[in-house]
Amino acid sequence: MRIVNPSFGLPEAADNASDPAVAIATDWGKDPIAIMSNSKPNARELLEGVRDQMGAFRGTGNIDYMFKDSAAQPAPPELIDKIAANYKGAIVALAD
Repeated sequence: MRIVNPSFGLPEAADNASDPAVAIATDWGKDPIAIMSNSKPNARELLEGVRDQMGAFRGTGNIDYMFKDSAAQPAPPELIDKIAANYKGAIVALAD
């Protein structure tokens, strides 16, 4: 899993398309995305709002909401593995 800040940097040049880092880059306009909550109060509402707003520029059928069982515990390895195996990107946020 690669962690990136999608608001940073410039679009890749077409001649760099064979670069492995470019080839695996997330297409935030169509790729499957996991929305991950830390289970704190209001995190679900915040992230559902993000998903709804994404619907203005892409389909949301392949954007899935997931959450940890407890804000006091880290995400279980099985959940992290599921996200890494099934999604090209993840939006992770917290709220109080």
